[in-house]
Amino acid sequence: MADLAPTPQLLRALGKLARGLSALFWGMPAALLISAETARADWLKPLGFLPAVAINALLLYGLWQMAEFQRQERPWRQAIDRAQLLALVNLGLCPFIYWHNKLPDQFFFTATVWLLELAAVLFLFNLNLVLSRLGAMLPDETLRQETRQFTALNRWLLVALLFFVLSAVVVSQLPPASLPVGKLLLWLNRFSGLLLIFFILLPLAMTMALLWKIKEVILDAVFGARN
Repeated sequence: MADLAPTPQLLRALGKLARGLSALFWGMPAALLISAETARADWLKPLGFLPAVAINALLLYGLWQMAEFQRQERPWRQAIDRAQLLALVNLGLCPFIYWHNKLPDQFFFTATVWLLELAAVLFLFNLNLVLSRLGAMLPDETLRQETRQFTALNRWLLVALLFFVLSAVVVSQLPPASLPVGKLLLWLNRFSGLLLIFFILLPLAMTMALLWKIKEVILDAVFGARN
């Protein structure tokens, strides 16, 4: 990491980048847990939709901090802008999780929650693209290769998730009278939960691992250069 000369301006940008990576590392699993708990409205019920708004605001803050790094790089800038837009969409839609729990029969609230879930998957997809662009700018060859490989794998898993969900929706609209369709519907009902957990939690876990490793490499470079 010696190519990152420790100028004051670069040190400030790297500090904001590390804070942004930390915010995303802690914010993403918290967003998943808080969204699930808000949908049930159990122990978070007195707070309404405020916890979901706060944690999604933390994700947006993390991206805003990261955007200060290498603003002149166009691919990086475009990837950050797309991720920020999707984070803003998630921030605006997350209160509907709580309202859907209050009025589950309202089609508008149901459709908005589905839209939020799609935006969340697209956010994770674009965040991996952000990490890929970031890894390409950092002069650590091992980190660059790992970031490129794992972000590509994560994006393929998320595309597979969208394809699986779309296929399940299409199959559910077919008449279940025929034997193949009936068996397929039974299989989907039995294993859909496990498949969704696999396609969501695996990319999330690998993304968190990349966030942490990139942050640690940056901190080692900064403090190593200052020592």
